Amino acid sequence: MAQETGAELGADRTLLLVDDDEAFLRRLAKAMEKRGFLPEIADSVAAGRAIATDRPPAYAVVDLRLGDGNGLDVVEVLHARRPDCRVVILTGYGAIATAVAAVKIGAIDYLSKPADANDITNALLSKGEAHPVLPDQLMSADRVRWEHIQRVYEMCDRNVSETARKLSMHRRTLQRILAKRSPK
Repeated sequence: MAQETGAELGADRTLLLVDDDEAFLRRLAKAMEKRGFLPEIADSVAAGRAIATDRPPAYAVVDLRLGDGNGLDVVEVLHARRPDCRVVILTGYGAIATAVAAVKIGAIDYLSKPADANDITNALLSKGEAHPVLPDQLMSADRVRWEHIQRVYEMCDRNVSETARKLSMHRRTLQRILAKRSPK
């Protein structure tokens, strides 16, 4: 598979991986290297932005939630420095609002964790012809509430205080909701 993938990658095989889970980051870097990529890793928004500024890669996989901020900040730098960079957002906190925001600033796909190296490679190399799989079940009421909160949070440029005011919610309550994984 590495030889087939290597041909699809093109001349520039550079790949930026940004995630704050060090064990996952190292495993993914090794797996992507076997598939023909030349990975460089970063474990924070600051490190990801620095690499994106100095050595913008052809490909990137960026975790949405990092210890020092939001992975979308790395995507913005990547898109500004290298508009043709193929970026995939990887997250355990998936929401429609953040997926839309990611695509608006240049991401080509948005994958929920756990995703394996094959899923990530397919997303990075996809040409966009396949339609996403439709869900088997409707969203629960908890999930609809979560999506609404996420949409308002993105509309407020990820400002917790402003979002809490718009939702008539206590700021700490909102922070607790935002810190949890999305409901099924």
